[in-house]
Amino acid sequence: MLERIRASIPALPPAEQRVAKLVLLDPRSFASMPVGELAERAHVSKPTVVRFCRSVGYDGLADFKLKLAGVVNEGVPFVHRAVDEDDKPSDVVVKVIDNAVAALLKYRNDIATQAVERAMEAVTTCARQHGRVEFYGVGNSGIVAQDAQHKLFRLGVQAVAMSDGHVQIMSATMLGPQDVAVVISNSGRSRDLIDVAEIVLKRGATLVVITASGSPLALLTQSQNQILIAADHPEDHERYSPMVSRLIHLMIVDILVTGVALRLGPELRTHLQEIKRNLRQRRYVSPAPSAGRNGLPG
Repeated sequence: MLERIRASIPALPPAEQRVAKLVLLDPRSFASMPVGELAERAHVSKPTVVRFCRSVGYDGLADFKLKLAGVVNEGVPFVHRAVDEDDKPSDVVVKVIDNAVAALLKYRNDIATQAVERAMEAVTTCARQHGRVEFYGVGNSGIVAQDAQHKLFRLGVQAVAMSDGHVQIMSATMLGPQDVAVVISNSGRSRDLIDVAEIVLKRGATLVVITASGSPLALLTQSQNQILIAADHPEDHERYSPMVSRLIHLMIVDILVTGVALRLGPELRTHLQEIKRNLRQRRYVSPAPSAGRNGLPG
């Protein structure tokens, strides 16, 4: 909602632009103020405040404030930013899904495709040269690293995932210029991951970091001309369990692996087809339904 308001500002009349900027400056206060105070703070008339709400797609001020209150709600700390204590199960379903979809769509619009392309090329080159692709993550990010390793492994790429800090250091020390290390971190502040990223750089391997822009890990890649795939999202990692961040990291992994698969060429698809055929033989076959009197399933 706030992104849509921000994007609509250039198309609004000057008076309504002032209302929009007031919303973006302090959305929580805007949702609770009476119309007279809102008009006074934005230096506009009361009808202008209502017109602004309709211009950005809402029925009026009451509808706009109701939706805005839902957007700026802090949720339940350490559980989920989109839900309230008294939500019914049906409310939880809608809120959690809507929150995830909104975050993914926003990330789709914000993602730096050049960085993703560089990462795809680096991993593809590494695979063709029979180098190693190593994924490092701790905690929740360690699970994402395992998912990435599994997906690349299916492409025939020498990929491993590690979540133990000591093992990460030992493995990074054995990397060379032909190898790629992908470091995944929600906060970008884990000491273990920063330490291992520095070792990767010393060894001359390519470093790809998936983390929040502006974090120490992100700044490390920028200062060393390495690859940063920024994974920014509205979820405060200090207050909430990772939900949206994990989905965004998994999506980045899917994008990266899909790009690598396309670059490895048609031969790879024959290999994947054979894997599927062999896996199919490991599955139980459902019994055929018994026939009824008229030859129909009974």
